Amino acid sequence: MHGCLDELVELLQVAGWRRADRLVLAGDLVAKGPASKGVVELAREHGALGVLGNHDAHVLKAREGKLDALKGTHLEVAQTLDEADWRYLELLPLWLDFPELNTLVVHGGLLPNVALEQQPRHLLLNLRSIDAEGRGSSRVTEGRPWAELWPGPRFVVFGHDALRKLQRHPHALGLDTGCVYGGHLSAVWLPERRLVQVPAKRAYVEVDGG
Repeated sequence: MHGCLDELVELLQVAGWRRADRLVLAGDLVAKGPASKGVVELAREHGALGVLGNHDAHVLKAREGKLDALKGTHLEVAQTLDEADWRYLELLPLWLDFPELNTLVVHGGLLPNVALEQQPRHLLLNLRSIDAEGRGSSRVTEGRPWAELWPGPRFVVFGHDALRKLQRHPHALGLDTGCVYGGHLSAVWLPERRLVQVPAKRAYVEVDGG
């Protein structure tokens, strides 16, 4: 979401989402876009589940007093959040497991053939590629997309990799389609795996790899 509140509201409307439906967010609720606090408030008010994204984790450093570790945008977001917002972000897990859907949700990615509980935290938040030696990387230029190599049988829905845009693989679906960069905000209905998208109102920031 990256603070793209207007697009998130529109996406829920276009998708036909109702409060009786489960809403799951794939991380990076905050930073870069115009309304990070609004996205967190919507998530709280709608009872949304979610996973921790790398930018959410950066903002939480303010909660730990590590202000010198924050970029400008993260510090700006931190200054807008109230206690309920902080509690929501602090409780976001690194992954969500929906066994009834045979589906995992994670922000960054998963290393193939590594138990879920043994996946490195920094890769759960930042993974984009796997190199020829099987090492994970946050860079798109350092190997093949991890989701292309994911063998299943668990289906994984993830975010984070806006540079590769929509990723459809047999056992994984990457939903980061760069809304904050002027692309689209994307969602998927499960179990049918029906994609729903809305265009960004505008580009809020220039494309980067973070």
